[in-house]
Amino acid sequence: MLRLTTPDNLRIQQSRDFLVNYGGSEANVAISIANFGGEVEYITRLPDNALGETCIAELRSHNIGTKHILFGGHRLGTYYMEKAAAMRNSNVIYDRENSSFSELKPGMINWREIFKDAAIFHWSGIDAALTPGLAEVCKEAIDIAKEMGLTISYDINYRKNLWNYGKTAQEVLRPLMTSSDIMFGSEGEYALVTGIPAPGFKATRSGEKYDTAAYEKFCKEISQQIPNCKYIYIALRNVMSSEHHTFAGVLYAQREMKYTRVFDIDNVIDCVGVGDAFCGAMLYAQNAYEDNQKRVDFSTAASVLKNTIAGDYNMVKVSEVEGLPVRKVEKLLDNLQYKLYKNSGAEENVRSSSAPELFLILFTRYHTEVSPSIYCSRNIFSPSKTAYENSVIQSPRIIIRDVRLSIKSSIM
Repeated sequence: MLRLTTPDNLRIQQSRDFLVNYGGSEANVAISIANFGGEVEYITRLPDNALGETCIAELRSHNIGTKHILFGGHRLGTYYMEKAAAMRNSNVIYDRENSSFSELKPGMINWREIFKDAAIFHWSGIDAALTPGLAEVCKEAIDIAKEMGLTISYDINYRKNLWNYGKTAQEVLRPLMTSSDIMFGSEGEYALVTGIPAPGFKATRSGEKYDTAAYEKFCKEISQQIPNCKYIYIALRNVMSSEHHTFAGVLYAQREMKYTRVFDIDNVIDCVGVGDAFCGAMLYAQNAYEDNQKRVDFSTAASVLKNTIAGDYNMVKVSEVEGLPVRKVEKLLDNLQYKLYKNSGAEENVRSSSAPELFLILFTRYHTEVSPSIYCSRNIFSPSKTAYENSVIQSPRIIIRDVRLSIKSSIM
């Protein structure tokens, strides 16, 4: 897709210029995986003109495979965006009617050929939202993927403004998602498609406790509705203003829930593609780690970092993501009441008699190494851990085939 964004927080009515980016949900997921060292094949349909050629060049510049992309039609899907500012919400106007992608019909894509030697197929609810024909294409791909033994990954990805052909998201998506092995969405999206009330994430600061028991109950009820789904990932976000969000993640698998700490993001640069960043990291983590806690930690941290990056893509590496969470340190400090200040020296307000020595070590070892200007309040950063550098993930849109795990993927 083509993204046209107004500069300098202008309203669309004010702007005479637009910033140009290429992206879209599945492309963003593919690029995340490629940045983690994966080999990705992207599946879509583009117009056979200069815009389509530019999309191909953009994808290839990020090491995304394009050999399965179809050409036809005359339009590239476009959306216009006003970024959020202070208490004003972002605003998106979609222009996707009669785009090359929206004209896809069942039988146009040779899924059996594309799925050869594949392990994972990933698709997004946006695809089924555009036209009845695309909803049928999704069903066709899911049925063939299931028949061929692929793992199916699904991002709910609900966009109210796209559901305009007379059916609700619940009517279309509920039958399709029952085949999912891995699912991702916000708590609001899960509530929408399942009818189960979401607990509501209201954390306002880093390290704050949230109602994990309520989320475990929520996950169990979702699992009862979608019993075939082995991994249920949920992103939790509280938006205090356009530039200040809190974020956490949970994963429910094997009848057990794992959850992350709360991240306080107090300088959001661009929150477009944050969910896509979670999905890309999630699919990487499913293959890079055996431990479910590591999987949800990695996925959430990648999503948090995307908030600091302009544009649709999450331009981070494995070592950067692995360097963000510090679970053991945070758990150790969780019961200590302390403050760190950035001004001269390390002023402390420590109420625990055992805290000063530990506090001083952490301040020296972690705080100053990151930046002398960082103010840490219940938030300690650590150097990066060893990455799974030789994990190869080739991630519809994502098809993945095992290569140390050797993985080959396609994203539609």
